[in-house]
Amino acid sequence: MQFDAFGDPDDTPLLFPLGWGNRPDHENVAWLVDRLVDAGYHVHTATIPTTVTDFERAYLRPVARYADANPPAALLSHSTGGLIAAHLDRAVPRVYLSPWWGIAGGTGGLRGLLLRLPTARSVLPVPTDGDAIGDLATDRQLREGPDGIAPAFLRTVHEAQKRLPPLREDSVVFCTLTDQVVSVRAIGERTPASRVRVYDGGHEFFSSSGRGAVADRVIDALSRSDPGAV
Repeated sequence: MQFDAFGDPDDTPLLFPLGWGNRPDHENVAWLVDRLVDAGYHVHTATIPTTVTDFERAYLRPVARYADANPPAALLSHSTGGLIAAHLDRAVPRVYLSPWWGIAGGTGGLRGLLLRLPTARSVLPVPTDGDAIGDLATDRQLREGPDGIAPAFLRTVHEAQKRLPPLREDSVVFCTLTDQVVSVRAIGERTPASRVRVYDGGHEFFSSSGRGAVADRVIDALSRSDPGAV
């Protein structure tokens, strides 16, 4: 796992575990980080490995150790980063962006059989086209992202999803109802309607048209100036 910091160290520290396949040098991720820096945050990104078989060892513990060494005042997360953040025991305001709290399409039928395949090779297809990610997704971003997912990794993620703790009262969740990457139903089952902020676009709001207005709402939610935020 790689950690990077952006902005003025004297600004408000914000920990930001990124989504699966995201990197801070991807244009759209960098755009969001710049918006957060301009809003007065010292942004600490966590770039996560794309294939792991031990959620706690490979994902949760490195982020927890970093948070211990660099205590955040707020927590932002995206997709798989949102699964990590949900398990992180930190009493700070948190905003989730399209968190991966359930597998899109569920785990029954053929998908359930594929999940049991004894391989860590990335043999299962994933929705990585611009329609799924966002209409502003760049060719480089799509090219450098994972083009498949390993059954062993999906099993690891699914087990972490089943062990999710209750949603903290200091949480706000942003999602699109047309998400093809993560389960919107799983988000709805865990999140009271008063804490959900819906946007139009793909899985990555920051790779979707209209992202400027959504970014303003995200920053408001982080600072708790969002009148609907807890």
